[in-house]
Amino acid sequence: MSEGRRSIFPAAGAAIGAVFLLAACDGGGSGQVAEAPSQPDKPNILFVMMDDVGIDQMRSFGYGGANPPKMPNMDAVAQAGIRFRNTWSQPECSPARASFFVGRYPTRTHTYQALGPGDLANAQLSPYETAAPQLLRKAGYESAMFGKFHLAGPENNEAGIATPALFGWDYFYGWIGGLPESIDLRAGGAVPAGTSNQCGFVPGATAADGAAHGACHFPDDSCQPVRKDAPEQDVAGLQCLAAGGILVPGASCADPKPAGLDFSRYNGYYVSPLVILENGRAEQVPPEDKRARGYRTTIETDAAIDWIKSRAAGKPWMATVSYTAAHTPWQQPPAALLSDLVGPGGYPDAHVFDNLSCTSSGSAADVLRMQVLQNRMTQAMDAEFGRLLVETGIAARNPDGSLNYDPAASNTVIVIVGDNGSLGLAVKAPFDSSRAKGTAYQTGVWVPLIVAGRGVADPGRDVEHMVNGVDLFELFGELAGIDVRQALPASRPVDSVGIQAYLKNPSQPALRQTNFAISGLNQQADGGRNGPCVVTTAAGGGTCMQIATSKSVCGDNSGFWWGEGHDDLAPMGGDNAIASYGTCAQVNQVRYENGVPEAELYTVMPDQSVAVREARYKLVRNTFKRFDPVKGIHDEVEYEFYEVDQAKGTPLLDEEGTSKVNPDGTPKPGWQAGEEAAYKDLKDRLDRLMQSAVLCEGDGNIDGIVDQADLENWRRIHADWGKSSVYDFAGAVPGSPPDGYTNGPDQDVVSLNLGKTCVYPASVY
Repeated sequence: MSEGRRSIFPAAGAAIGAVFLLAACDGGGSGQVAEAPSQPDKPNILFVMMDDVGIDQMRSFGYGGANPPKMPNMDAVAQAGIRFRNTWSQPECSPARASFFVGRYPTRTHTYQALGPGDLANAQLSPYETAAPQLLRKAGYESAMFGKFHLAGPENNEAGIATPALFGWDYFYGWIGGLPESIDLRAGGAVPAGTSNQCGFVPGATAADGAAHGACHFPDDSCQPVRKDAPEQDVAGLQCLAAGGILVPGASCADPKPAGLDFSRYNGYYVSPLVILENGRAEQVPPEDKRARGYRTTIETDAAIDWIKSRAAGKPWMATVSYTAAHTPWQQPPAALLSDLVGPGGYPDAHVFDNLSCTSSGSAADVLRMQVLQNRMTQAMDAEFGRLLVETGIAARNPDGSLNYDPAASNTVIVIVGDNGSLGLAVKAPFDSSRAKGTAYQTGVWVPLIVAGRGVADPGRDVEHMVNGVDLFELFGELAGIDVRQALPASRPVDSVGIQAYLKNPSQPALRQTNFAISGLNQQADGGRNGPCVVTTAAGGGTCMQIATSKSVCGDNSGFWWGEGHDDLAPMGGDNAIASYGTCAQVNQVRYENGVPEAELYTVMPDQSVAVREARYKLVRNTFKRFDPVKGIHDEVEYEFYEVDQAKGTPLLDEEGTSKVNPDGTPKPGWQAGEEAAYKDLKDRLDRLMQSAVLCEGDGNIDGIVDQADLENWRRIHADWGKSSVYDFAGAVPGSPPDGYTNGPDQDVVSLNLGKTCVYPASVY
């Protein structure tokens, strides 16, 4: 254990906070597998997920532009393993993570975008799925997850904060929801109202309202003086925040403690709603508890180190370290994790910009500044990943401090992946910042994948064949010696392809002929959707999207909110502005009606974006809800067809203006031999893949038949919970969408469909 850090074992769940016991919501056992005796020959699995780190960030993959984040520890593992350079994930985090853990596309899980508080259980990972920890339990594995969950709950889910237990995790230490809370602009209440501490802490002395020193107060009423004495130190405000306190600028600990300090306020990466789950016992750690205070990436790493070191010898384990970084809100990490970051313009070190702002206007200068901040967070994650390997004995340090990783020195296979493409502001050239996270374009779905460890032949090589995030599920099974198709019910087809052959055979031919990604709208009560969020540029243009799950998340991504709670008259240019708008099309309509020229209406992101590719060509189908003065609000479907590749440094991307077809799918002039046939073939593959999006009414437990078990499940959920569940099929009016309740109309759906057999089509590889 590192000096100054205490282990969270064995009493991880026995402290301050609300404690819950997971009782009846166990999925009826259909997703469970019995634990087998431990088998010491099985490799341990360290699965590391990076959040919003696309392949464009990765120098070890041949990209990163002029200013890649420095990631020496992951680079060392990549050099000692395999770099899968043609890997697709899904466009957003929840569908991507679901695909990793159950090996099934979003068309089967019905998780199409990042989960938010309005999304029903029908859009969350079903408790009747079989997740990787449940699968590996069959081979005697113990499983734990650290960091971001974002697969199900806590809202609209019977299990609440205990959802990780449904999917077989023996231990969880992290955050059920996907995002850090918004940055606390009041810095814990230490500064007057109206003072904006944009990064959640009192800035340095050179900034307005900044301070070089102060009194750092803690929730237990202790206090410690803090000041910035050396260039390599963080400013006093950040030192205090990282230690779990609130800085009163310029004050002494001998001064009376201000009445306005509020330790219950969440603050970005530094004060978070931590959940600890062990053996079905879930604890919600309050923000006043020191365990919930500190830099989130460090908390995630500390917990993983302690759990791995506490494992019994000879019993295999899988540890999922699901880093939150580098997701927004972007916020400075502690300086100790930033030894050598060089930002745009050749800034000499990471500490020159102590007062770097955490907001952006969209100007070119702001984009560069925000990339400095995002690079810092990515490098801090890499530094903590290196510490994880060293403190668990998986790697060591060379005399110069670099990572000494020998795959043969431990019985651990390391798998590192990005969950989706980078956020637009963070995208590195030549990738397309306007077609980034949230889209099915290359910049939105193309992610780094590294596999290293025992059994990897000829390390240090690249694999250029197509891989999809769903394939990780089968890889985990292969590592544990499990045939996933034999382990799962025939009624529950998987979309994964086993990729262990690439590890063993450097000459392995392509195993996957088709790749697939999709984003869309999650199911909300009565057909609702996330509110419109507009991200504008310094030039006055803007893009309207419905990805942000709330007004605060929209603001964290430098957006302007038009959904519920919209209250700003200025962007409207009219008097009827205090309202909420359900779609981006409605936003454009009301702006047009208030005098905004048609040419200045916002660009609208698609409601659904689907992509399919083969070795050379890629097809994208986008479905929009748009407004124009002639048609009003209407739906449109557009096709795009591209040639793509993964050339290092200068990949051929699906950039605007390079599609080989018109939006209606008709060819543009200049088609080359074979392109028409490739286009028709990809349309056929897309249609077949979309056929897996079967909604079999009444079959809540996805066993392929509507039967008495479904009625019994409905009865229990209705009696014990009554709210949103996978048995919420309908609203109060027949034929209406789910309403967020498991009640009488849903029983009617089950009863009317009794005896029905559901056919869930096999995948297209």
